[in-house]
Amino acid sequence: MATPQENARLEQIKRSWQQRRKISDRFAGIKTKIGVYSGKGGVGKTTVAVNLAATLARGGNKVGLLDVDIDCPNANKVLGITEPPEYVDGEIHPSEKWGVKVVSMAFFQEKEDEAIIWRGPMIHNAINQFLQTTDWGDLDYLIVDLPPGTSDAPLTVMQTIPMDGFVVVSTPQLLANIDAKRCINMIRKLNLNVLGVVENYTGVVFGRGAGEALAKEIDVPFLGHMELRAAYRDSSKPTVLLDDDVAREYDAIANAMQKSLKELGRQAV
Repeated sequence: MATPQENARLEQIKRSWQQRRKISDRFAGIKTKIGVYSGKGGVGKTTVAVNLAATLARGGNKVGLLDVDIDCPNANKVLGITEPPEYVDGEIHPSEKWGVKVVSMAFFQEKEDEAIIWRGPMIHNAINQFLQTTDWGDLDYLIVDLPPGTSDAPLTVMQTIPMDGFVVVSTPQLLANIDAKRCINMIRKLNLNVLGVVENYTGVVFGRGAGEALAKEIDVPFLGHMELRAAYRDSSKPTVLLDDDVAREYDAIANAMQKSLKELGRQAV
């Protein structure tokens, strides 16, 4: 006869298997799943995730954006969307704007400036709820905006979603590249794919080239850079839809990312 501890462990294994099956079913219609990730906050990761999603949608793809930065969700602001998702019969039906379906913790806060003070298990449970209950339908790409760092939240995503690869965001500063290297090492330890590095905030203020140097040092593709431009001040819509120079930068990054996916043998549209 099994002990109570053994029965509890078997129940936990059963629940975990059921959760994974639900998530697998939810993601069955999604061809390519890409994480946008950084080792530290403030490098423009969410801006990159939103503009990359908008670029892919502008190219005729069906695109979703999942913001799992539970503590500081901002993807809705960068996308310029205020309408929350619909919640029907236990399912989340994503909001949509500029051709991008989006789900974010920001939609479920009563107050925008409310602090989400949660420990790791609560963050883990919130992410799992998004993964299990969101009806994405058929997508060519799902862009996942991960929280920065190498702890519970990004680990939950990496161990739960069958990701095709990660775009790592850095800046020209030394500390940002040290942290970017740390998150790349985390991706590799979990036997997942690094699609490449992008360098944000490039220009006369912060300099140029450190992201490309990092990519060469750790032997991953350099996908491109984004200049620090005044156009980003306009938050009415993704900047790729406002500025031709920004659009050209993201077109080049999207093309390089797709090339990296193909070279890694992952499905790309």
